[in-house]
Amino acid sequence: MSSDDRRRAIGKVTSVAADRFVIEMLGGTDNFTVVGFDDLHYVARLGSFLMIPAQSEYVVAEVVGLRERDVASGGTGDGQLDKANSAKYLDVVPVGMLPAAGDKKFRFGVSIFPSLYADALYALDSELDRIFDTETDAEPALGHDGADCVPADATRYRNLGIGQSVVFEDYEVKVRIDDFFGGHVAVLGNTGSGKSCTVASILQALFEKPDEHHARGATFVVLDVNGEYDRAFKKLPETVDIGVKHLILDGSASADRFRLPHWFLDLSEWELLLQASERTQVPILRMALGLATLFGGAAADQLNVIRNHMLATCITQILSDETQPGAKQTRIRGILQRFNTVEINTAQLNGMIAVNFGNMPGIEGAYQYLAGGDHQAGFIVPDLKLPDYDGTPFDFSALGDAIDLALLYQEAHGNRQIRDYCAQMVTRFKALEERGDYHFLRHEAAAGAGDRQAFMANLLGLDAIEGGHTKGAQIVIIDMNAVEDEVVELVSAVAARMIFRLLRQAEPRNRFPVHLLLEEAHRYVASTPSLYALDASRIFERISKEGRKYGLFLLVASQRPSELSKTVLSQCSNFVVHRIQNPDDLSQIRQMTPFISDSVLRRLPSLPKQHALVFGNSVNLPTTFRVRRADPLPASDDAKIVDLWFHEAGRPTLLPLMPAADLGVDDD
Repeated sequence: MSSDDRRRAIGKVTSVAADRFVIEMLGGTDNFTVVGFDDLHYVARLGSFLMIPAQSEYVVAEVVGLRERDVASGGTGDGQLDKANSAKYLDVVPVGMLPAAGDKKFRFGVSIFPSLYADALYALDSELDRIFDTETDAEPALGHDGADCVPADATRYRNLGIGQSVVFEDYEVKVRIDDFFGGHVAVLGNTGSGKSCTVASILQALFEKPDEHHARGATFVVLDVNGEYDRAFKKLPETVDIGVKHLILDGSASADRFRLPHWFLDLSEWELLLQASERTQVPILRMALGLATLFGGAAADQLNVIRNHMLATCITQILSDETQPGAKQTRIRGILQRFNTVEINTAQLNGMIAVNFGNMPGIEGAYQYLAGGDHQAGFIVPDLKLPDYDGTPFDFSALGDAIDLALLYQEAHGNRQIRDYCAQMVTRFKALEERGDYHFLRHEAAAGAGDRQAFMANLLGLDAIEGGHTKGAQIVIIDMNAVEDEVVELVSAVAARMIFRLLRQAEPRNRFPVHLLLEEAHRYVASTPSLYALDASRIFERISKEGRKYGLFLLVASQRPSELSKTVLSQCSNFVVHRIQNPDDLSQIRQMTPFISDSVLRRLPSLPKQHALVFGNSVNLPTTFRVRRADPLPASDDAKIVDLWFHEAGRPTLLPLMPAADLGVDDD
């Protein structure tokens, strides 16, 4: 042992077991403090580390208990402990090994146990850096595609400071950026414990790097259900070369609001949105979605074959049923008002389906024209394959017409009860067509409307340049404070699925990392099936299992871990946990993180505000820290009850009441 080691000895090992050591402190360590050769050390704080030499390495041990025992022979007789003669003990658990050589890294597990009466040393800051693997905060940056770095002296972060340790005085707690942002992260804690401030603080610390290079390649898509984060990030572009985009979703179709074209939904999302049952309604919906792309606007000539076939089949079925000629004519004209082609329209068929004295004398001519006969080809094509839904733009209202046509087509093939079976789905569609909070979804298939590439570029903060795109915004906030949970689930699920699909198809793979920040995640990534139409948990569970290989990561913030999807929570590799007092939530964390000791988890109910416990891949050992203060704070301030309650009479209220129309209430 070196002379420096002897100078920082604080006690001797008096008991050695596989999972616990006991250290008797040396005399003169009153109040469990040691005046070392470099500083004053509080060696008995729970969670602090001691170094115990063992051959050419140190056993790193965490303090989990402290006690005092009176060793005076007779005592004073009044029940008082003799402080001068009492022995002080530390209970510690071994956590790993640290080689004495400064160029070797800390490793978990103990391979060499200390001998009895071995010295126990307090830890130096340099040893803490090695234990946490945070010796180097920044390193030289690299140029693009092997080119020289510009500027030549540019640096990049390797570690990110997130707060101050509450165990080690003036020691900054850091996470390894590759490990922290290279996996899924959960930020958990009771309401008011500081989750939003922690998320804002971490991102501010990342983007406020004072010199080049800044984190320009980062992409954070924030699903902000409470409207908190615009205030926290909007000043970043004023100080560093970082862009922040604020997209507001209020349900309207306003040009300056976030909109989601309905043809971006895939088949499974349509099925969930319209609550289509698998056995009867799903086949009709799938047929209708394929047809909507044909009948929702002007179709190319080659598509007329399909359209004419559908119309001819439906109309000939009506002509052949047992209804009265007048009813036949009304139904056919109704179809032709919604669906028509150059060949099959009201002008072409009007004379053939005319009713004269209760009869339809031209019915045979209509048959021959539509189905063929007398050397006339007709429009019905045997074994015709109907189109599949491929996301081609179509008018929202066209889907209602296409559902009606799909029902008619099925009725034409003998399924007479299909309309009754699909009544619930049709009702659901009509409700969506009329609801004001779904204006953001309903688009017209005008030229250039809802371009998928432009939508994804906007969602990921990309600006078009010659030959491709470049980063224009590193933080994209989708503000959904004004909409209900049903809309939140729809938008979050579709946006996440589109980003996931884009990254899966990208070549080369995993070169554009995207982080989805899920604020109040328990509201739409729940452990139980959604009460609404669309269950967003499905896509987020898949991302949690597969997203890492494509560069898509989740940053999950929630106050109810027990209500979160267990799949999503189990895939998180880093946790920042604030105060949690609910037994169900504590149990959920314990089940999801079996490698964390009970002594660590027992700290969670008593953590003060703005304090958290960080553990996972990005830190070698669980660490309690005071979170770096976010500046500016997100819009999640606590209400100042005393200030707002006790005031003079007649003070104007700070609550602006909206008109009844804005509240969704009738004026009557």
